[in-house]
Amino acid sequence: MRVKIYQINNDRCDIPHLKFSGSKETEKLTGKSTVDPSVYDEVFNAELDTDNLEEIYAQFNTGRHPLHRGHSLSVSDVVVIGKDAYFCDRVGFNKIEFDEKKTQKPDDLMRVVYVEPGKPAYEAEIKHDLDSMQRAVGDGLIEPIYMDDGCILIGNEESKLRGMQGNRHLDGGGIIAGPFFVCGDAGEEFRALTDDEVTKYLEKYAQPEDISDEETQSDVGFIFYTF
Repeated sequence: MRVKIYQINNDRCDIPHLKFSGSKETEKLTGKSTVDPSVYDEVFNAELDTDNLEEIYAQFNTGRHPLHRGHSLSVSDVVVIGKDAYFCDRVGFNKIEFDEKKTQKPDDLMRVVYVEPGKPAYEAEIKHDLDSMQRAVGDGLIEPIYMDDGCILIGNEESKLRGMQGNRHLDGGGIIAGPFFVCGDAGEEFRALTDDEVTKYLEKYAQPEDISDEETQSDVGFIFYTF
């Protein structure tokens, strides 16, 4: 299920204390019963295994998702599930009207195909900086694997040593573990994928693979060269 999370950006909000205010407080501060989407930023846009609001709140309030760019889920945040928007109130969620076209998001997002173990690949966006890319692969050193079509597979260099779940078999042999993403190769930099590249890798990684822990760990090894 595609889930999006929006949070108030204080730099664009001229009403003090609106952020983290419940519905009653918001109505008193703004004089309106509606929520203004123009002061919100998109901080998460990805596929989740659940569409249950309480489960989403628990996941994003006490933990985090590798693609989450905001603070922990809290009062005044808006969660969009499919086409339905919900305001996070002091107690529970209220369904609201929310025009996502009026929201904003960072300019430095990179379009990728994101692949998690046991799940179909999906299109996502990652901030074009090292911290965000490391977080996307499970908080570790990134390992680029260069493909022969101008794309790069970015995984976690320490994934198997950390016991991450096997994800997909690689074309050249071996297994990649943990979450990874595919982006474009721009020489010394990474780039966003094109439409054709997104389509190609969504199809390539559409089917999850059942890879046992034993098979993943057996793929760990060292090669010694003699001179």
